[in-house]
Amino acid sequence: MSTLPPPTLPTLPGDIDEIVPGVIADRRHLHEHPELGFQETETAAFVAQRLETLGAEDIRTGIAKTGITALVRGTKPGPDKCVMLRADMDALPIDEEVDTDYASKNPGVMHACGHDAHTAMLLGAARILMDRRDQFSGTVKLLFQPSEEANGGGAMPMIAAGVLEDPHVDACFGQHLMSPIPTGYLAVAGGPIQASADTFKVIVQGKGGHGAMPHQAVDPIMVAADIISGLRTIVARNIDPLDPVVVSVCFIHSGKASNVIPDTAELGGTVRTFSDENRDLAEQRLRQIAEGVAAAQGASVSIEYVRGYPPTINDHDMAALAAESLTRVVGEENVLPMRPIMPGEDMSYFLNERPGAYFMTGCGNEARGIVWPHHHPKFDLDEEALGIGVAALVQTALDYLATEA
Repeated sequence: MSTLPPPTLPTLPGDIDEIVPGVIADRRHLHEHPELGFQETETAAFVAQRLETLGAEDIRTGIAKTGITALVRGTKPGPDKCVMLRADMDALPIDEEVDTDYASKNPGVMHACGHDAHTAMLLGAARILMDRRDQFSGTVKLLFQPSEEANGGGAMPMIAAGVLEDPHVDACFGQHLMSPIPTGYLAVAGGPIQASADTFKVIVQGKGGHGAMPHQAVDPIMVAADIISGLRTIVARNIDPLDPVVVSVCFIHSGKASNVIPDTAELGGTVRTFSDENRDLAEQRLRQIAEGVAAAQGASVSIEYVRGYPPTINDHDMAALAAESLTRVVGEENVLPMRPIMPGEDMSYFLNERPGAYFMTGCGNEARGIVWPHHHPKFDLDEEALGIGVAALVQTALDYLATEA
């Protein structure tokens, strides 16, 4: 848990404060009915119904299976820009261990990362923006994305389906609730804020034999152990020590009997970087180390290296704009410079296509026992954060649309 003191919660504008109970109710409904990536049919139907009730325009459903977009058009004369606000909708394959009235009703599926709240907050922002259409020119595009957590992510197929056009999106923003940050704080920064998320698997082909006669075998377990040791040198000796990179071996499988040297061993894990240069270097060195170590011991390897989400990189100008907007919501003392973190996020694809920023909204509350990390079966969030998140989205969108074209 963060060592930051709990801030004084901001006084929200009256129209936002008024809808907070409804945002909480929406979040709890979605929390009770979690769905995995690209299976968010009930969630999508709920979102579409809410958007129709609000009067949002051009509601499009079934994008990348379950994604949705809708428009809120300003009526104030002025530049005709378009800003996109994004929320993700999917849950995780986790059995919930939180004892609440709104706990998951779908065994083995849980909103353990806050996407239920992301969706509810964007619906709340849509309601406020609909009521404030006379206060802005241009268009806010609302985007509800499937499958951030798995299956290759929903951002790329939504982009391929054309969500950044018709109308053309000029900038994009989003937020992620963060339980390590106390409710009342917001965090944003320009540049890389979340890492790429690549995975690898190495299969070592040796020669099996009797455990008592290792000289007659090529021990794949020994080869795998040396490969694992060698992989540590990527960060220790190949990467600039001022550049954060993670290479983690997360599994190793081999053998079944105590007196049999097996034929093969399998190991795998993840690589996290903040730049394309280090991403390329880490993959190159991983391959060289695995192949070289295996060849030196008379074994061979097959390597599967899969590039996942790229680094999430905020545009510096858009991050500065967002910081000013967030300051209007919670005060300058409660807007933190975001420290980059190693988990990946497919908001990165949108930010590769358009300038924008992704910010973090604190939702931790130690006094209420809300201290568990994301993706944990006991994860929960402080619902006091939801109104702040709505205000942050609304303020950022309005401030962007008010800037010079």
